[in-house]
Parts: sequence; structure tokens; C-alpha cells
Amino acid sequence: MNPERVILHVDMDMFYVAVELRERPELRGKPVVVGSAGPRGVVAAASYEARRFGVFSAMGSIHAQRLCPDAIFLPGNHALYQEVSTEVHNIFHSVTPHVEGLALDEAFLDVTGSLKIFGSAVEIAELLRHRIRTEIRIPCSVGIATNKFIAKIASKAAKPIATAEGVREGKGVVQVESGSELSFLHPLPIKSLWGVGPVTQEKLDRIGIKTIGDLAALPLQVLTVAVGEAHGQHLFDLSHGRDERLVESERDVKSIGHEETFNEDLFTHDEVHRHLVRLCDAVASRLRAHQTLARTITLKVKFSDFHSITRSITADGGKSSGPSLVEALTPLLNNINLAPGERLLGVSTSNFTDERAQPSLFDEDHVQDHSWDQASEAIDNIREKFGKGAIRPGSALSPREL
Repeated sequence: MNPERVILHVDMDMFYVAVELRERPELRGKPVVVGSAGPRGVVAAASYEARRFGVFSAMGSIHAQRLCPDAIFLPGNHALYQEVSTEVHNIFHSVTPHVEGLALDEAFLDVTGSLKIFGSAVEIAELLRHRIRTEIRIPCSVGIATNKFIAKIASKAAKPIATAEGVREGKGVVQVESGSELSFLHPLPIKSLWGVGPVTQEKLDRIGIKTIGDLAALPLQVLTVAVGEAHGQHLFDLSHGRDERLVESERDVKSIGHEETFNEDLFTHDEVHRHLVRLCDAVASRLRAHQTLARTITLKVKFSDFHSITRSITADGGKSSGPSLVEALTPLLNNINLAPGERLLGVSTSNFTDERAQPSLFDEDHVQDHSWDQASEAIDNIREKFGKGAIRPGSALSPREL
């Protein structure tokens, strides 16, 4: 345990729904679900009123409708969620440079060096909650601890709770102070540990392990026999409150990408290419926001039978424009047989660098990334002023949008 570190886990409450309710306040207090209501739809987020009926994220929409027939389904607006997430992260960076984003709606913050400026950890947490609530108009919960694992569990303990009787307001901030980690952890159910899914839980049930405290009391050798050596050591360390991982600031991020699951399978390269252009544009925008260039670009395709393949290409120098990413991935896409029907498309970038690919005097047919600098800057400025949907690549539009 390292008492000198002060880690916050800040998590927006029902993020997608909260953003939608900000835009449509008349839906407050009602069972709202973000996600497609179609037969292949999946719940992306559910309001606490919907959770009372057992509706949760990643659940099939048909099942959710059976549980809660009065649920109001909203299609979602990823561009808007990305905008709001950026605003939230700007607030995070106003108190510390050490921010590790986990998703659009949550992040770890190391505020150890911020205590002398902003006050105690609780005061920093309340400052963040106040600014996010008043400036962005969405709620969040904060966990505070000496490491990332316990801070994340603490943020969950700070959240509102949906029960059959109604929605119980959360504490908003929960701090687990140095020295009290085990008394906080040990009464919790074993499923609270990272890495305990249904299979592991069943194995632990067989040997009478119900709580984190039960697991911590086990000899390590017994645990490794039950769940395997590496997994056993991992769970053993967590059960004793040990997590030495540092907060990796966003400038140290290892990959930047985006993927999308389609409501209907796609079978033609023209259809998929339009989505490829749009995804590459989004990823390129994030690369420029991180002020970095990517040498390795990866294409991911998942088919209707859930079989997936990935293809990668590594360039001599870095890229950060949408057209250059599209050019790199198009040959890879064209060599993939789409006959089984494509369910998901993903684009990710890695192997970051500060050096661009050298422009060639003899290769005029290829996209030179540096030639897009001014255009990319103009696009970013327009989106910053008018929103991410203000300008889109023309080749990403479907025929009916032209």
C-alpha cells in the first residue's frame, strides 16, 4: 500500500442517458434506454428508473422491452457524447495533468500533487462534481483511495442505487482512507474483484468463498489450485488491497481507435468503405487532439457469426489525417471477403511517433499526410466551434444523404 498516492476514480452516472436527459428534460424520472429498439439492438445505457425493472447495459433490447414495456428507447448520439466527454476531461485536466481515461464516461486521476493547490482529496472530488454538474449539467460519482482498484470500487459505492422501491440517492463521494482498505474490501461480495466472472465465481463457490475477506483468508497455494497460478496471484493481491499500477496519463496512451456495430449486416465493400471513411475521420481527429502521429493502423472486422479478423499495416512515418488512414486501410479491406456479412468494423492506431512519413517526389498518387495539415486544422476548428457533426467527409455519406 502506498499512502502517498491519492487516486480518484470519477465516473459519470448513466452517462449516455444523462446527456440525453440534459437535451430532453421532460424525460426525467422515466425509464429511458439508449440503444436501438430493433431485434438486434443492445442496451448502451439505462436510467435508474429502467434499472429498477432489471434493465442494464449490454442487454438485448428485446429482453429489456419485456422487462420494462414502458421503456423509452433513444437511438443515441455518439458525436454528442464525444463532445461532452471532451468537456468533462477538460475539467479533469484543470486539477491535474495525470488523467487516465478509461472510456468516454470515466477516468482515473492522480491528484497527489494537487492537494496543496486545491485542498483535500474530498474537496477536489466535490469541486469536480460541482463543476461537472453546473457547467456540463450531468451527474458523476467519485471514489478516492490509495490505488486504482480500490478507488474504482469506491466510486461504485458512491453511486445511486435502483431498487424495487425506487431510486436511492448515492453519497456522491466515497473515500477509503489509507489503513482502512481491508475493512472496506473484505465484506464485499467476491464478484466485486476485477477478474471474477461467472466461471471464476463458480470455482470459488465450490470451495466456500463468498466475500473478498473469505478469499484473502485462503492460503495462496489453495487459491492457485482452484483458479490457476497467474489468476490466483492476481486475485490474492487484490483481496489484500494491493494494486501498484500507476495512473497513465492520456499522453501515454498506447492506442487510439474506434469501432461500431451495425444494426444490419453489411455485404458490399462500397457500404463498408463509407463507414471506414467515417471511422478514420474520427480516429484521426483524436490523434490530432493528442498531438501525435500513428505508424501502425489496424482494421478489425467481425462477421455475423461473431468470427473476427484483424489486419494491420505499419508505415515509415506517422499519420494523423483521415484520408491517409483511409488510403492505408482500403487495400486491406478490399482483400476481405464480406460474403458472410459484416457485423462490426473497427479502426485503431498505435506505434505513435512525432515524425511524419517523408513526402515522395515520385509518388504523387498517394496521400501525403502533411498536405492535409491546414485542412485538418480548419476542420478541427469548425468542429470545436459548431460541434463534431458540423462537417463530415463527403465519401462517408450514403446515397440518400447526397
